[in-house]
Amino acid sequence: MKRNSLLRWAGAGLLAVGVALSMAAPATAGADTSARTVADLSVAQVKLDKAAATRPGSVTGWYVDKASRSLVVEVHGSDAAVSDWASTLGAGAVMIKHVPQAYEPMWNIIGGQAIRTSSGSRCSAGFNARTSSARYVITAGHCTDLGGTWSGPGGTIGRVAGSSFPGNDYGAIHVASSSAVSTPRVDRYSAGSDVTVTGAASAFGGMAVCRSGSTTGWHCGSVTATNQTVCYAQGCVFQMIRTNVCAEPGDSGGSLVTNPGSGSRVRAVGLTSGGSGNCRTGGTTFFQPITEPLSVWRLTLYTG
Repeated sequence: MKRNSLLRWAGAGLLAVGVALSMAAPATAGADTSARTVADLSVAQVKLDKAAATRPGSVTGWYVDKASRSLVVEVHGSDAAVSDWASTLGAGAVMIKHVPQAYEPMWNIIGGQAIRTSSGSRCSAGFNARTSSARYVITAGHCTDLGGTWSGPGGTIGRVAGSSFPGNDYGAIHVASSSAVSTPRVDRYSAGSDVTVTGAASAFGGMAVCRSGSTTGWHCGSVTATNQTVCYAQGCVFQMIRTNVCAEPGDSGGSLVTNPGSGSRVRAVGLTSGGSGNCRTGGTTFFQPITEPLSVWRLTLYTG
């Protein structure tokens, strides 16, 4: 079995979104804002709100600071055009405050949902995992072998940190985006609300399982064999889980979990690898056991 090492990522500590540096300074030299009332400032804020679409690209937001009686405009990058923009709108002098990074909407990384590489190829997220200093999305190795920068439904995730295929079929994408929230959830699509991963489990014959993937959604069945060798055109993969659960291209890397029945708590079992058939007529699908990448790379699943 190949045991590819997970790349070490320096500087894994992430800046918290919206933490402002203490670099506030009046936009206009000698501007006196002390006489401006909160009502005046609120009127000025509305003027900026109405012209939000015309703001300079470096502007990340604005608000009324009652303590200093200032209209604060937050900027990431150059503030050269900010004062003129505000003055032209009749907002008067503003207080410019620099922030360390642009604001981004927070979004959740959820197992089974689509992930795409910068070249345009699509796979599915398997599970979220972490070390003491970094976060990762675990998916199929034949997906991470494509390299590049990967994105999810809400934006950029990061670059491939490790990949093992063939021999195994698992890989890791480093979560570099501070706006991407790692979760213990797996998407159940039209079958119901998300399920929550509580840990990992080893497959056994007859085990009731369900799979989540971005092409065909949520499908269930059972494990029909374990420790199977599967040979693809790229080479053979060993110790695979064989199931009667269907899958199709694009489901690769998606989550295989224990069947939750009428509940919502599951255990992680595997990553969608390949197989035959489809979800219209049925088929055979093979899964990489999740326990191996967790052990090899000393990763801990996100659990709820």
